[in-house]
Amino acid sequence: MAEPTVFDRKPAVLEVEAGARWWCACGLSKGQPFCDGTHKGTGISPVKCEFAEKQKVAFCNCKHSKNGAFCDGTHKSL
Repeated sequence: MAEPTVFDRKPAVLEVEAGARWWCACGLSKGQPFCDGTHKGTGISPVKCEFAEKQKVAFCNCKHSKNGAFCDGTHKSL
């Protein structure tokens, strides 16, 4: 598997509506933190995130979180 590109060394804290979103795992999307299809050919696939209700979320922007699409503080050690 290819190594993801670090997009930013801080999370994207956003309020999201209920429903599904595709989180960019490759770091190449122009619509961070969400997928725009730029990953094609990288060997990295986006991650589907489903939300039952409106909520505030800290999406990982360093793309190295051990918590999938969600920030776990890994960016502090990159």
